[in-house]
Amino acid sequence: MFSELTQAEIVNGFVLIAVMHNDLGTHRKIGPVRLLTPAAVAGAIVPLFIDPVVTHGSGLAVELAGVAAGMLGGLAAIALTRVYRSPRTGKPVSHATWPYALLWTLVIGARAVFSYGATHWFPVQLTQWGMTHHVTGAAITNGLIFMAVAMLLTRTLGLGARAATLPRAMTGSTVSVPRETGSTPRP
Repeated sequence: MFSELTQAEIVNGFVLIAVMHNDLGTHRKIGPVRLLTPAAVAGAIVPLFIDPVVTHGSGLAVELAGVAAGMLGGLAAIALTRVYRSPRTGKPVSHATWPYALLWTLVIGARAVFSYGATHWFPVQLTQWGMTHHVTGAAITNGLIFMAVAMLLTRTLGLGARAATLPRAMTGSTVSVPRETGSTPRP
């Protein structure tokens, strides 16, 4: 179908576009569509691009390392996102700016550079390393894809969790307003 390099670049592109579109800016509504879109992207990526998962040995370790790296990246992304209640609507919203965009760009850029390098700059060395450690090219590709999906889903779960734990919005019926201010109470 596609070369492993092309697969990795397609995944990188989808993830970067989805994240930037959904997250950058102020007062980004956190609702079902925002939280389900990354799961839909991941659901589309996995069946199209993942080779059979390695279930043992060094290949499995590479795939699990991709998941772990993605989870750490997702936690870093959520740490760079402010989650709060909108002063206008009282509903959960987020605010992400250039540090957030820089993190995603650097992580996705690093994956893209590695994928390109694996094909054009250091294919012999990578093949030798893979043979020495019993790691297939498919396991490396899976690890990179798992990293992308894990980062996206960790960010999404963190966003949902932070939105769910925000203090309840105050309504007019819950605000306590004193009847008189600046005077002593009447008997």
